[in-house]
Amino acid sequence: MKRTVLVLGCGAIGGIYAAYLARVAEVIALDANAAHVDAINRDGLKLSGRTEGTVSFPAYSDPASLPARPVDAVVILVKSQATVPAFSAVKPRLSGRALVVTLQNGMGNVEALESLCDWDIAQGVSTEAGRYLAPGMIEHFIRGEDAWLGPARGPLQSVGWLGELLNEAGLPTRVVADPRGAIWSKFIFNCVMNPIGAIVLGENRTRYEVPEVAQLIDAMFAECAQVAEAQGIALAFDPMHIVRKVRAGELPVTRHAGSMANDIAAGRETELEAMTGYLVRRAHALGVPVPITETVYRLAKGVEHAARLNRAS
Repeated sequence: MKRTVLVLGCGAIGGIYAAYLARVAEVIALDANAAHVDAINRDGLKLSGRTEGTVSFPAYSDPASLPARPVDAVVILVKSQATVPAFSAVKPRLSGRALVVTLQNGMGNVEALESLCDWDIAQGVSTEAGRYLAPGMIEHFIRGEDAWLGPARGPLQSVGWLGELLNEAGLPTRVVADPRGAIWSKFIFNCVMNPIGAIVLGENRTRYEVPEVAQLIDAMFAECAQVAEAQGIALAFDPMHIVRKVRAGELPVTRHAGSMANDIAAGRETELEAMTGYLVRRAHALGVPVPITETVYRLAKGVEHAARLNRAS
């Protein structure tokens, strides 16, 4: 019998995961974008770029319309600020217990989920990259290296089956006892590159073509790595590895300057507080000075506010 997986958040990365998991499991998706959901139900989810094809699975925009049933796992890929309302809305529709999985970019999601249920919780990180193009359409523009997954609450064995399922689906995944080294590696990348992308107005070339911006990026990476080190977290991979490959010409400069720039352009709330804001607060608690990162955080905060004022006027 196939496993049943509820994908909570079917945007760029959630859409990629839903499409791949639908090859080997029964997938149900929930997304707040009603037009996106309607397109998926009508024509399937269309992937382009690194993955080409159309996949069909049932999708819902209203949690109350979800069929009341048991699922084996809830894979959460909504923005961090939506974690509590989204999971709180779907939990009453789920009979029995499920493995709750966060593959989100921001921090604080595990703690939020722990307060909402007593189920086993897994945390991890994906290195896939994609962007929402239009209702029912996702561009998969970076085929990631291995994803990492491990328990945040519960035994390692509770996560193993999902790792096997993801590998079978074509999403290479390492299941480890402590995935925090990988999570922090990706988290640092997002803490640096996302606010810089927002400040340069979503123009990715600026992050690579302007020497002063490249120097700023390098200085931020160094500060953020010190925060991980102060917590005794050994980074699983170099947070700069994609940046280094682009600088060396091994990867092209894409049009994508990060989700934060996209959110500001679209008038959505960003994950700044769950990313760079979280890191700055953690650095303060640990007594680690991060003056450059804090300045960028403040500037990104101002950019987000200015964009909101511009839209209002």
